[in-house]
Amino acid sequence: MKHLLAIPAAALILTAAFVSWTGTSAKAQDPEFTQYFANPLYLNPAFAGSARCPRMTMSYRNQWPAMSGSFVTTAAAYDQHVETLSGGLGLIVMNDQAGRGTLSTTTASGIYSYQQAVTRKLSLKAAMQVTYMQKSLDWGRLTFGDMIDPRRGFIYETQDIPRGGMVQAVDFSTGILGFTDKYYFGAAVHHLNEPNESLVVGTSRLPMKYTIHAGAVLPLQRSVTGVESTISPNVFYRRQGEFQQLNLGLYVNKGPLVGGIWYRGIMFTDYRDAFIVTLGIKSDVVQFGYSYDLTVSELTPATGGAHEISMTIQFDCRGKRSKFRTINCPSF
Repeated sequence: MKHLLAIPAAALILTAAFVSWTGTSAKAQDPEFTQYFANPLYLNPAFAGSARCPRMTMSYRNQWPAMSGSFVTTAAAYDQHVETLSGGLGLIVMNDQAGRGTLSTTTASGIYSYQQAVTRKLSLKAAMQVTYMQKSLDWGRLTFGDMIDPRRGFIYETQDIPRGGMVQAVDFSTGILGFTDKYYFGAAVHHLNEPNESLVVGTSRLPMKYTIHAGAVLPLQRSVTGVESTISPNVFYRRQGEFQQLNLGLYVNKGPLVGGIWYRGIMFTDYRDAFIVTLGIKSDVVQFGYSYDLTVSELTPATGGAHEISMTIQFDCRGKRSKFRTINCPSF
């Protein structure tokens, strides 16, 4: 689900126009990535510095490419552990284009996470995130009823007064992460101050987003060549406004190859959104992942589903403390 409340691009444009006309209150949802652990800082800011050495992640997602107004989201992030700060620093930049650029959102976030060993096996990380957000609406790309000729289609100029423009806001988020050598769990709250996204007079608050995630990396067997196989079950719950989402997934890793399957639906309803297949390959330095969301809702696969590509570069860092605990979780 690209946005937590998945709606067709045409409906998104009409909604934006309606809000612009009326100036009344409205609520939105965040863009979403399928490969959660390939975008760890976007999932939970407490992941900043969790790999110890410098790490760079990049993601591209195209949802519903078969429709005339798809959703395209790109993100890039950098993070590393800083010993003198007893924690990690992170930076993430994201751009979301809805309706072929009709509605555009760009964010840039800075993160600090503090890490503390609680027991011999358990460590905790807590983080704060500050985000600068810019949202804009290209009024010239919108279409209205008075532009339509019954026979010839869109041939007239609208008589509506142009509105829209750009809005800027500062946003705050927080997260916590706990992990051992096999298990991990975390929670995050984004948009603590619920910034106003309204592009015209009025209020359009971005609701707080609550995320809970947990999983494990369990060994299966080691082959005669020394290649280890693992299985990683995961559960992911998210709520934003009145919307609730539950994802259940499983990854299998053998050597450099990773495969995963996920189910995504809406909590407490019979609504099924998508089945997701993920394939990845990784080395000590670079990893690549591809996933496809097969739509099983009433939208049907005619939307084209969703394609997502990710790449992570893990840099080496020598001379660091060997006792530092890194989190063992999926990469995609």
